[in-house]
Amino acid sequence: MEIGTIASLGCGGRTVLLRLDLNSPIDPSSGQILDDKRFREHLPTIRALEDAKVVVLTHQSRPGKKDFTPLAAHAEKLGGMLGRPVRYVEDVFGTCAREAVAGMAPGDVLMLENVRFMAEENQTVKPEEAARTILVRRLAALGDVFVNDAFGTAHRSQPTVVGLPMLLRSAAGLLMEREVQQLSRVFSGAPRPVVVVLGGTKVDDSIEVARHVLANGVADTVVAIGVVANVFYLAQGLSIGAPSAGLIEQLGYTPLVETARGLLATYGDRIALPGTVAVREDGDRVEYPVDRIPAEGQVMDAGAPAVGELARILSGAGTVVFNGPAGVFEEPGFELGTHELLRAASEADFSVIGGGHTAAVVEKLGIEDRFTHISTGGGACIEFLTGRVLPAVDALARSRQAFG
Repeated sequence: MEIGTIASLGCGGRTVLLRLDLNSPIDPSSGQILDDKRFREHLPTIRALEDAKVVVLTHQSRPGKKDFTPLAAHAEKLGGMLGRPVRYVEDVFGTCAREAVAGMAPGDVLMLENVRFMAEENQTVKPEEAARTILVRRLAALGDVFVNDAFGTAHRSQPTVVGLPMLLRSAAGLLMEREVQQLSRVFSGAPRPVVVVLGGTKVDDSIEVARHVLANGVADTVVAIGVVANVFYLAQGLSIGAPSAGLIEQLGYTPLVETARGLLATYGDRIALPGTVAVREDGDRVEYPVDRIPAEGQVMDAGAPAVGELARILSGAGTVVFNGPAGVFEEPGFELGTHELLRAASEADFSVIGGGHTAAVVEKLGIEDRFTHISTGGGACIEFLTGRVLPAVDALARSRQAFG
């Protein structure tokens, strides 16, 4: 899809409404921001707008959560990382916000209050409806152009994400542009063979990704690990132990077993599963073949022999897309599968990490520079990989068509 770029907007001297995703882990007791990764990812875009008046629109958490907070600490953190002041206003579009924007000079950066403090922002609406909200109309009146750099919210059709492009000439920020370019490459021109690794607990999304990449010839092989693999084991008629089966039922994924069975029937030769698993017995890691998992055993990781076999598949791939861990990697003794498969994935010519927990593990291992691209948006990334058009990207494309 054709989306505008910062260079095409000509932002010098103009007031730019800049949508960022600075939603970060926060210590509820102290209000301290515990991880500045998302701040770091947005710095190039803000610096590229150094001749503009930059009005930052962003959010922290959502209503009802303990970390749903004002943004004073975010403005201070961003200013420290930029090396210049970021003024914070406890207002979204009222008198204080309007006066602060009116007083800006080129080079100034202003952060408005958490946009999710406004009830309208928490709706899921179509772009035309979003453009009619009071929130979007008042914000649009503050700026000359809109730049969306918030890839982490690109899968959400919320007013500031999809409404502002309907009212203002708009473009993607550098982070958004890079995310779309790199993830699009998975579907066109990626070095083959292409291996997509799907793990973690988001089985519904992962099954849809598997269906899309297999049916459309995007992936040569899908490797299922973690809870995703457990659903495929059930589809094969295997017993995975009462605790693991109970978790799948608790998460509401039981209906997906039939979907997985259909994928195996159609694409079984292109789906790879661990042949051994690790369970915890009396506090120790014990491994079993998948057809002999104890009735009370909980699958915690892929078994060592399986990790070796799957690692060889990844090491021989031209492209690896990796989304989700192989097991409960946070617990000592059960990190083997996640760590070793990530190291193998990093050897591919073109390698993509799907954000979320997987990106955090890569950073902890100190191998982030060995991957081609590490996505900043877990949910947005996996939705992109299902072949759906992300609402934010569609809105930017429509804005370009409307405003040129």
